[in-house]
Amino acid sequence: MSSPQPSPPLQLPITGMSCASCVRRVEKALLQVPGVTAAEVNLATERATVQMGRPELPRLIESVGKAGFGVALAQTTLQVEGMTCASCVGRVEKALLKVPGVLSAAVNLATEQASVQALPDVPAAALRKAVEAAGYTARDATQPTPVARRAAPAWAAPALGALLTLPLVAPMLLALFGLHWMPAGWVQLALATPVQFGLGWRFYRAGWKALRAGAGNMDLLVALGTSAAYGLSLWLWLQPDGPAAPHLYFEASAAVITLVLLGKWLEDRAKRQTTDAIRALNALRPTTARVLRDGAELELPIDAVRVGDLVLVRPGERVPVDGEVSAGRSHVDESLITGESLPVAKAVGARVTGGAINAEGALTVRTLAVGTETTLARIVRMVESAQAAKAPIQRIVDRVSAVFVPAVLVIALLTFVGWVLADGAWQQALVNAVSVLVIACPCALGLATPTAIMAGTGVAARAGILIKDAEALERAHAVDTVVFDKTGTLTEGRPTLVAVRPADAAVGRDELLRLAAALQQHSEHPLAKAVLQAARQAQLAPAPVLDARALPGRGMQGEVQGRLLGLGSGRWLAELGLDAGALAAEAKTLEAAGRSVSWLVRLAAPAAATAEGPTRPGDGPAAVLGLLAFGDAIKPAARDAVARLHALGVSTVLLSGDNRGSAEAVAHELGIADCRAEVLPGDKAAAVSGLRAEGRVLAMVGDGINDAPALAAADVGIAMATGTDVAMQTAGITLMRGDPRLVADALDVSRRTVLTIRRGLFWAFAYNLVGIPLAAAGLLNPVIAGAAMALSSVSVVANALTLRRWRAAGQSAAPPDPPSARPAANAVDEAQASAD
Repeated sequence: MSSPQPSPPLQLPITGMSCASCVRRVEKALLQVPGVTAAEVNLATERATVQMGRPELPRLIESVGKAGFGVALAQTTLQVEGMTCASCVGRVEKALLKVPGVLSAAVNLATEQASVQALPDVPAAALRKAVEAAGYTARDATQPTPVARRAAPAWAAPALGALLTLPLVAPMLLALFGLHWMPAGWVQLALATPVQFGLGWRFYRAGWKALRAGAGNMDLLVALGTSAAYGLSLWLWLQPDGPAAPHLYFEASAAVITLVLLGKWLEDRAKRQTTDAIRALNALRPTTARVLRDGAELELPIDAVRVGDLVLVRPGERVPVDGEVSAGRSHVDESLITGESLPVAKAVGARVTGGAINAEGALTVRTLAVGTETTLARIVRMVESAQAAKAPIQRIVDRVSAVFVPAVLVIALLTFVGWVLADGAWQQALVNAVSVLVIACPCALGLATPTAIMAGTGVAARAGILIKDAEALERAHAVDTVVFDKTGTLTEGRPTLVAVRPADAAVGRDELLRLAAALQQHSEHPLAKAVLQAARQAQLAPAPVLDARALPGRGMQGEVQGRLLGLGSGRWLAELGLDAGALAAEAKTLEAAGRSVSWLVRLAAPAAATAEGPTRPGDGPAAVLGLLAFGDAIKPAARDAVARLHALGVSTVLLSGDNRGSAEAVAHELGIADCRAEVLPGDKAAAVSGLRAEGRVLAMVGDGINDAPALAAADVGIAMATGTDVAMQTAGITLMRGDPRLVADALDVSRRTVLTIRRGLFWAFAYNLVGIPLAAAGLLNPVIAGAAMALSSVSVVANALTLRRWRAAGQSAAPPDPPSARPAANAVDEAQASAD
């Protein structure tokens, strides 16, 4: 007996290598994987050649990752045609996973797409060939859909089937009114034959492909069931007393095929409605732009626009690119992008988003992003990705679907044998077996989850809620605690300087502000901007700063005019062992009023400055020079956002790096009982993990760079799109505008979507669990069974479409500031290099 041929070597493109040491580490990591017999890494080509008995790509990638490197992967999306049920999904996925170099494959029945993650050198042709070997056809999803010439409309097949089938089922309908009429046997044969082998040929073709691939699907069940009914009727009619035989079943075979075709047509129409959100977003993409180049106005295709181009936008036109207004003033409708219902005022310096509608004024926009890098393109990609992804609950359905068709075939055979053994009436036994075959519906099982996810993510996107994947959607429904970052999330994130207090007369107010501005002049931190704005208003020019650097969670320090100065938090002041003196009482008063307090201190005097003693006011030993207090207004919608979460039964936590007094002031104002203040940026993730350890299902809401680890540590990360790209990339859900009420809306749409999925799966399972036994017991006519099967898929998709009626409460405009609104605290002890 010959030994099995070894698998061909696997080529892995390795990322992150820089030297020979890296090569050895990667080779060592690969050789530690069980089954690997040889591993060679080439630094020049950045590729690893691996020989193992049975290639296990996930384990190889995991081992390389643990060594500190990566494996480059490519994402391919295929449009798969010919799938009809959940069994087809499983077969296509298995076929794709058998292709060497494929890491994962997820097939969505609703979109009829397969998302494949594989090594870059896996050709798309190999993937298409694998799909075709499984009995289906595949093409690149990015290619336009081929248009069939003179193709009949989709409704033609069910309409023709109904026309031919109506005379066959008419006797059943007339019998309800006491009328007895039956067409002749040859008439029934003439009407049923074109339905069976013309309109129903697609079921034979797809069923044969499935059978040839060693699997089963809905088409096979329909083909077997209707063929049995048709064959029985033909056999009875050909008997000597055939033409006078009262019990022919041509109407059963024709009606089942017609009803299945009708159900598929209705199902396809309903599925298209679940993708309305994507179509609406794609419709926002302008195809041309009016560009100013060399003083001339040119109308160019959108693909020809470059970053930096000046684009003219007339009243009533769509903004073609992401950019910044360089001239003009207008209002812009961004409702289909951010969900904001009211037009937003735009002036010079304001950002505009491609796809938004310009209102009354002409704008000149400097292009910042085009093509696939625009906000609209990223939104479309994120929504498409979420709709194509497979929810965890779907994996249970996939396992059931894998054995569904074989189980139904066994039940049908047992039904036939059981009835024959019971009373010997093989005709009735065959009819009951046919009922079992045609009532079983794996389609409903396969459609319940993806259609609900498509509808849910679609309506969420219209409300300004972008859900990255189906897993985030499913996890969010179980959230019982929401942790809020403060600055920029619950507050406006635009602090203003409200108080400047020198420690003594040696350093005056203006000098204190000038020194603080000198330290902050190169910082992008919101507090720095507030200090510089106040200095400009006071016409104070900041002095040059040397060796300025941020101290994470504490503040900033640098050398100004020979003095080493620092501006930071009360925690840092305590760590330095400095006494605030007479300012301590005032600082407590300001913090109690919701202000954030920063301290300007002299850390030490350089040697050159102290050789002959202090020469300028403030020189000398380390000391407090004064304090600066900041105010940041609470967002008008923040109180309502917290109240809505409490109404949903979700508890709230405020997690901030700000001083306890100002953080608690915001928490008290908003009704948040659990406030955790003075948390360093690096400790936020640990705080979130601690809350999860208490058994809570946690959502973290933030917008800053230093929120990214906490967003990743939570069960669900929710990022404000008004914040940093890092936060948005880490989060599972992104809110397209800074309205905190969208947090409750995101949890609500998640709950409703999961409820819709469960309701659809319940009816899909219940329908089969009830219908199949009734059919096996002889209590269902094949026609009724076929109608029930066709309507089951339609009802599941219609159930998903109920999500389209969902509306986000946060879609309404934010209320105006109440008269009592007062500034709230801003975090002061965050690193000056990042927002709270």
